[in-house]
Amino acid sequence: MGIYNATLTAIDKEETKRYAGLKNINFNDDLINKACLEAQLLAQPKGSWEIYNYDAMNGCILTPAPFLINSSKVLKLFCYAEKVAVMTVTIGEEIENTITAEFKKGNYAFSLLLDAAATTAVEMLADNINNLIKITANKLGYNTTYRFSPGYGDWDIIVQPEILKLARANLINVTATNSCMLLPRKSVTAVIGFIPEKNTVAQASCTDCNQKNCLARKGS
Repeated sequence: MGIYNATLTAIDKEETKRYAGLKNINFNDDLINKACLEAQLLAQPKGSWEIYNYDAMNGCILTPAPFLINSSKVLKLFCYAEKVAVMTVTIGEEIENTITAEFKKGNYAFSLLLDAAATTAVEMLADNINNLIKITANKLGYNTTYRFSPGYGDWDIIVQPEILKLARANLINVTATNSCMLLPRKSVTAVIGFIPEKNTVAQASCTDCNQKNCLARKGS
């Protein structure tokens, strides 16, 4: 089991613009800088993860109550996996409260940019946890797949509560609503496969996701 508590040293401004849908639009750089700095100050980064053995033949994470993966995309991604890391990250509630407060004040542009900066922050945090998991995998003689989250591709978001349990999300106070949305809202769950080094590891691609109109979608 792993627990992560650290600060974010910076928020990527270009990614923030991309999440705000502004990658090809000239926008007030001072406002973008302000949003990124505010997100950095308000973020309360935390992460937790657990590593389990995995039965690729049956698509099953081997927990005391075995968890069957019901996504063809994840099953394909994990076809050579022998272990699986289940992770969750969050940047806390304070930044959400500030986004809402700024919107209510009529600061719509800043609220939009702060929300995008918060999304960037949680993805950067997920990358950091991903890298720590990769280091652990490499020490054990494995490569890692890219991470895959419930709600993407054909993986139904209904599994979110079970994924939270597997990731020990209670340790960082991340929960799910009745509609399986994460709380705090700026949180992420994901699974990562551990593949023996002799096998090829697939790379992440937006073509694997069915959300065609996503503002964060890369490429044209």
